[in-house]
Amino acid sequence: MKLVVIEGPGKQATIKKYLGNDYIVFASKGHIRDLPEKSLAIDINNNFEPTYSNLPDKKSVISELKSLAKKCDEIYLATDPDREGEAISWHVAYVLGLQKDAKCRITFNEISQKAVTNALLSPRQINYDLVDAQQARRVLDRLVGYKISPILSKRLFERLSAGRVQSVALKLVVDREREILEFKPEEYWTLNAKLNKDNVVFKASLVSKNGKKYTIKSKDEMDTVLSMLNKSDFIVNKVSRELKKVKPQPPFITSSMQQDAGSKLKFNLNTTTRVAQSLYEGVSTKTYGKKALVTYIRTDSTRVSQEAQIATKKYIKEKFGDKYAPDKFNVYASKASAQEGHEAIRPIDISITPESLKNEITTEQYKLYKLIYDRFLASQMSEAIYDTLTVEIGANVYTFKVVGKTPVFDGFQTVYKAVVEDEESTNDKEVKLPNLFEADKLSLVELLSEQKFTKPPLRYTEPSFIKLMENKGIGRPATYAQTVNTLFKRNYCTLDGKYFVPTEIGFNVCDFLCENFAEIMDVGFTADMEEKLDEIAKGKIDWHKVIADFYGDFEQQLIKVNGYLRENPVESDEVCEKCGSKMLIKTSINGKFLGCSNFPTCNFTKNFDTEPKQPVIETDVNCEKCGAKMVIRSGKNGKFLACPRFPECKFTMTYIDKDAVHGVCPDCGKLVVEQKSKKGKIFYGCTGYPKCNFMSWDLPLADKCPNCNTHLYKKFRNDYTEIYCSKKCGYIQRIKNEIKPE
Repeated sequence: MKLVVIEGPGKQATIKKYLGNDYIVFASKGHIRDLPEKSLAIDINNNFEPTYSNLPDKKSVISELKSLAKKCDEIYLATDPDREGEAISWHVAYVLGLQKDAKCRITFNEISQKAVTNALLSPRQINYDLVDAQQARRVLDRLVGYKISPILSKRLFERLSAGRVQSVALKLVVDREREILEFKPEEYWTLNAKLNKDNVVFKASLVSKNGKKYTIKSKDEMDTVLSMLNKSDFIVNKVSRELKKVKPQPPFITSSMQQDAGSKLKFNLNTTTRVAQSLYEGVSTKTYGKKALVTYIRTDSTRVSQEAQIATKKYIKEKFGDKYAPDKFNVYASKASAQEGHEAIRPIDISITPESLKNEITTEQYKLYKLIYDRFLASQMSEAIYDTLTVEIGANVYTFKVVGKTPVFDGFQTVYKAVVEDEESTNDKEVKLPNLFEADKLSLVELLSEQKFTKPPLRYTEPSFIKLMENKGIGRPATYAQTVNTLFKRNYCTLDGKYFVPTEIGFNVCDFLCENFAEIMDVGFTADMEEKLDEIAKGKIDWHKVIADFYGDFEQQLIKVNGYLRENPVESDEVCEKCGSKMLIKTSINGKFLGCSNFPTCNFTKNFDTEPKQPVIETDVNCEKCGAKMVIRSGKNGKFLACPRFPECKFTMTYIDKDAVHGVCPDCGKLVVEQKSKKGKIFYGCTGYPKCNFMSWDLPLADKCPNCNTHLYKKFRNDYTEIYCSKKCGYIQRIKNEIKPE
């Protein structure tokens, strides 16, 4: 038997189907070893060597893995084809006791029978350069997180965290918010001329004055311009025509897929990641069974295998015609940091169209597969061609411009068009123009002026923020979603609609880190560190040196900042209800609270009330459980009756304010009280709730209907009050000038 170890259980059945009964396919479910959570686990004095341990929740996984390995003659480590996957294979090899030079590592960019079987024909050794790059990232992130987070908790609030990438990402959001807050709008005016030739009316925009770019800044200035133009002739100065070719966009990489899924499909990051993973691992279909549909979805490479290009070109010619297939394959440049051997995200089999699977996969899977499929197909097609006519029109010292655009050949755009995420972008619309020639005199129909004000930059959305992180070189494709999720999980950011807004905590954390750890918060430093990690992966730098170079200055910052700690907790007058120790006034991200001074032996906490304590008011109502006289207490929903023997007796009752009583319940006879809904609207509810769930928007009365002897209700109108029968027998009485109670 042969053992193949993969990461995700989702692709287990798909790979097993391709390999047959001679193979056991086992899923490690991610990492099985890592740095332990409760300690730094990095020996700073010993060249920053990390100490790994088996993950506690993977004990049964490791046991089963070892048991299976003993039964197998050959072992192949087929974790994902990236640095993370290489590190997982390294840990699996350690647990199984495989030799360091064992040729046990196989990779494939797509889960197809051909790719998997080909990988088994050429196993290699584990790439320790890739392992070291991942190890360096892990050590860096551990040092930054575990060294700065405790300082944040001491200096600001408890339970705060910092991260090498997450903190820089937070800074980008905070910086943008401050740009918006500090923005001062400036007035400007636009001017369009409606012109006519041969009964064809079109608009041209003012662009320059005396040959220089020109913007009108005030109404007075606009009035002057209008006065001159109303007396001027409009003459065509220049006409230029050209065929403009528009190239298709490259196939998706992780970041561009996340951006387009957000813009076109309105998917959030988590949805895109989850659905893309299912398309990669394999989906259940009636036609193909368990079938993987797309190549590896964590990639920053736009490379496409020649085999895929040949198959796609043939498909394009058959479906669209020869002119839609370029003579030479379209090749797109990848970033220098792109991992070698990776491909762009593409369909594994171009003949499996989204439409053929529409009724066999989920709606989300269909939408994302179609997006990936169409983008890839378009990337291999011919350019779109437009006939563009650019006309410059002179009027006195001013120049107007208009561009006409007519499609000649749709090319790749028959399949896929780009989405402009920025709401402020100008749409590139087709404009029809009359036949225009130099020296033509045009008739002025109307001058259209409009006052405008400059707008602040837009807040980031998920798609625009991912694009920003990619452009700035912060993080890598596999980390974008995790970074964004952390900002919201830590309550550093919130959403206003679809836009990122930093919270007060986010501002405070960012400001503290910028003041005390300027290098960590520098975008350029973070991007440079990513480049060094790439160099480690290529075997050009020793990872220990990269960490050592970073840690020298970082340690000095830690020593300096550690001298400035938050004030010690203040002792209160209250005692712990569990152990009798004094309670301390502490501060967390949610505000002040009382915590036992005997912590961590006793972890009792309670809310800290900054308002002066009100005297306890005893009532005549007896507790139904122990007989004690109930007291009036206040909670987040208002006053209530509570047993004074709390916490021994926890019985509570609804508090009935005499001023709020309005009659009796028509269902059970108990008192009805005036209450407010969550939206502040008054209604009347039975005090017997939840046993009696009577409620009414109109006031129930104790009086009975003179016609049918049922309960009456009172409804307040604008200028009169209406008393009517609950059974609507027809009885109505109207009383004028009665004022509705506030």
